[in-house]
Amino acid sequence: MSQDRRYSFEFFPTKTDAGHEKLIATARQLASYNPDFFSCTYGAGGSTRDRTMNTVLQLESEVKVPAAPHLSCVGDSKDDLRSLLTQYKAAGIKRIVALRGDLPSGMGMASGELRHANELVEFIREETGEHFHIEIAAYPEMHPQARNFEDDLRNFVRKANAGANSAITQYFFNADSYFYFVERVRQMGVDIPVVPGIMPITNYSKLARFSDACGAEIPRWIRKQLEAYGDDTASIQRFGEEVITQMCERLLQGGAPGLHFYTLNQAEPSLAVWNNLKLPR
Repeated sequence: MSQDRRYSFEFFPTKTDAGHEKLIATARQLASYNPDFFSCTYGAGGSTRDRTMNTVLQLESEVKVPAAPHLSCVGDSKDDLRSLLTQYKAAGIKRIVALRGDLPSGMGMASGELRHANELVEFIREETGEHFHIEIAAYPEMHPQARNFEDDLRNFVRKANAGANSAITQYFFNADSYFYFVERVRQMGVDIPVVPGIMPITNYSKLARFSDACGAEIPRWIRKQLEAYGDDTASIQRFGEEVITQMCERLLQGGAPGLHFYTLNQAEPSLAVWNNLKLPR
């Protein structure tokens, strides 16, 4: 793994002007910590395409932190994707997070000209050469729609070999799953940096619901402690901060090349972990 560690934060585009103003305020607060970049998600089937682009361009031009838009191929034609890449390139964007993307309800797998993330990575390279640093997704605990773990590992290798520069993982709460995943893909010849995705714990019911949907396992001991706190939000947040800080310490000590925080458009939970780790600013 690279010895040059990188730290980044992720946002999702909002549906309201008030939400967008809060997002930009959060980004400005996080910008004071000098992250390497911000990423911005892309709704199922490109449903937030315009809001993603507007957010990314504002983060890049006004907040002055390099921005990395998510780009998914589900539901988009090659012409759509080509247009987005052209606009991002013209705006000075240098990093793309390339994903297959989630399927909106009722949308079949046939939607869009590209069906898999490796095809999207190849397309970006064909269209733009080496202009973009391409991130891909990694799933230490297996993509929820993968047939099995071995098949998912092969999918990751395919994406990496298509021209990716680095990867960001789905969040997890078991550091061993990350280390095992990295060990396996290294054995399969992939040597790009794999950066752990970090989800702060602030609300148990929302976390449990989201984790069940995306295939991220919450270890039983963490679930039971969070359940025991009930509606005691302060205790949930204190416990969550401690758990995530300790996991991040282990990840960095074990050689992880950085951390990518899923902020959910909030600054404080991620910054609490950042400050506990005494990360550089």
